[in-house]
Amino acid sequence: MVLFPGGTVPLRIFESRYLDMVSKCLREDAGFGVCLIKTGSEAGQPAEPVSIGTYARIINWQKNPDGLLGITIEGQQRFQLRTTRIQADNLIYGEIDWIEHESPVAVPAKFQLLQDLISRHLGQYGYPEADGLNDAIWLGYRIAELMPCNLKEKQQLLELTDPVARLDCYLKWFNQSEMQVKTDPQTSR
Repeated sequence: MVLFPGGTVPLRIFESRYLDMVSKCLREDAGFGVCLIKTGSEAGQPAEPVSIGTYARIINWQKNPDGLLGITIEGQQRFQLRTTRIQADNLIYGEIDWIEHESPVAVPAKFQLLQDLISRHLGQYGYPEADGLNDAIWLGYRIAELMPCNLKEKQQLLELTDPVARLDCYLKWFNQSEMQVKTDPQTSR
């Protein structure tokens, strides 16, 4: 999973190590790091994470109908892992350096298409209608959450430090997608 600052994700917790972690986070009013898995898998033995991740806070929790614990997390701030160690419970702990928050940047006019696309779909995803549409950082992270791209591509977007460059990536992608739709004989009938 790739979590972006300001983004929310519902999770189902069932492994005892994660139940313990969530309990500790709630008890100590703390968060935890979310990093994409570089090698390995989510369940069982610990995986190797990528070096850039996002600090998450638990903003809601409940018992799901299936009896499992459900939590909703919100991305706060990006970080870079310096070192990692595996605890006895197979949770990965790390020392991090915070990545400075990007300074707010107004969305340049050439990205109006992106603002319009996101504006039409915000309500479906629980975001206030106009909140952040004029902030290139916020807009870029929300588009990344909604784009149908793979996790490696989402990770690359998380790692970008220039919010306008992030928007440029989306505009290129949309233009290429539009071109493919127009030139694909299956869609032009």
